[in-house]
Amino acid sequence: MSDDGHGPAGPEAQAPAAWEIMLTEEGATEDLGRFLSELLQPGDIVALSGGLGGGKTTLARAIIRELTGDPALDVPSPTFTLVQPYEGRHGRAIVHADLYRLRSADELVELGFDEMTEGAITLVEWPERLGFREGPVLSVDLSLRPQFGDGARFARMDGTGGMRGRLLRARSLRTLLERSGWDEATRLPMQGDASSRAYERLVKADGAKAVLMISPARADGPPVRNGKPYSAIVKLAESVHAFVAVDRGLRALGFSAPKIYGEDLAAGLLILEDLGAEPVTDANGPRPERYAEATRLLARLHGTQLPGVLPVADGIDHVLPHYDLEALLFETELLPDWYCPAMRGASLPVPARSEFVALWAEVLRTVVPARPTWTLRDYHSPNLIWLPGREGLERIGLIDFQDAVLGHPAYDVASLLQDARVDASPDLELRLLGLYARERRAREPEFDVEDFARAYAVLAAQRATKILGIFARLDRRDGKPGYLAHLPRIERYLARNLAHPALTRLRLWHEEHLPALLAPRDATPTP
Repeated sequence: MSDDGHGPAGPEAQAPAAWEIMLTEEGATEDLGRFLSELLQPGDIVALSGGLGGGKTTLARAIIRELTGDPALDVPSPTFTLVQPYEGRHGRAIVHADLYRLRSADELVELGFDEMTEGAITLVEWPERLGFREGPVLSVDLSLRPQFGDGARFARMDGTGGMRGRLLRARSLRTLLERSGWDEATRLPMQGDASSRAYERLVKADGAKAVLMISPARADGPPVRNGKPYSAIVKLAESVHAFVAVDRGLRALGFSAPKIYGEDLAAGLLILEDLGAEPVTDANGPRPERYAEATRLLARLHGTQLPGVLPVADGIDHVLPHYDLEALLFETELLPDWYCPAMRGASLPVPARSEFVALWAEVLRTVVPARPTWTLRDYHSPNLIWLPGREGLERIGLIDFQDAVLGHPAYDVASLLQDARVDASPDLELRLLGLYARERRAREPEFDVEDFARAYAVLAAQRATKILGIFARLDRRDGKPGYLAHLPRIERYLARNLAHPALTRLRLWHEEHLPALLAPRDATPTP
């Protein structure tokens, strides 16, 4: 199927009222049905309009087969039964209705139509006989176009009740896939991360692969402090522009960030080089030689004079925000706000919480970098890919760096050597810290190892404190309990960091208010 000529909506483009497509043959109508099925959620209505023979049942059949996962499913037109239910994948209910022979609305009541369609994906032919319905509605009007060949049809699509936004995003995606030459690729869901981004692997018939990143602009949440939302305080990326800017910046330095094969910045869509999935770890934890290369990469990055403003596209720049005291301090408060009530069963008393914040503010003021560097922020095993076919530092593939900021070089070193998801031993940590220091001193004889070690302990403790709160929040707020398995490891990291003299007062605070956190613990916490 081919678009009718509308170009992709750019940042300044006015979105069209409807999406119009010429379907050159029946197979194109079926392709459209499979494509539209990806938009649909429980409670949606698909209103299929058009004259007799226009292709409504053909489109409905393709949608239902895709939703059920059965490409050979018999889907007859429900002209005489009026309503036909199906069970889709994951238990989703699907209802196909043909209201051409409907004599009155009373017939729908007798059939229990409202009860049957509640929470279902409902496809309705001749929807004008249904009357007004609340909720998301995808309207598809089909008409024959015999002048373009047998089976040619013209489709006009629009949406209401939240459906229009989904439809426009789908249109942008389809246009990008076609423009980039990936429209015939099979799309396979990939495991996501803790964010709202989604990823798919694109696989062509010849075996070529790419990664589709779906990252719509972040909507501001409610203000949480000083009129600012959480994302603004902790400097999270607001749009895909940040990823594109940092990606191109890293590649310009000779590092293995993914090539960008296609982009729609307005829709938050990127088609990226697939760097594969070979990890820097194995069943026993970090692979020392791979972690050593990742450490050398950081030393090279941090020893380079780096800009604070990066180009995204013509006329568009991305300013890397500073990882300032406000952001670092606010992140430490995730521990009393989420970890303490969820994992320790009680909120901190107000005086204890106030003292905790004051102590962190005091110590964080001592680690302001003389020369801030790019802090990729999630520089740890899930985001590092081993590329054995490349040489030197290019063997470390980098992903998930859209939240990069200007900060202290010790932060990313701590992210790597105190990996939240795998056990990094104190011995390996010490050896790689020595490697990092030697690499930095080789480039910068004035590099202050003692000052760096102090900042490392402080920022590693800050990061562990933050992650304890985030993982507890992912469990309690977002229903993702899998992250709880990592808490004992992160608690051990925190205890290790608090042993540094720079953090003595914070260690004493923990001994008084959270002594159990400093005790070794191996069992997964009970939510």
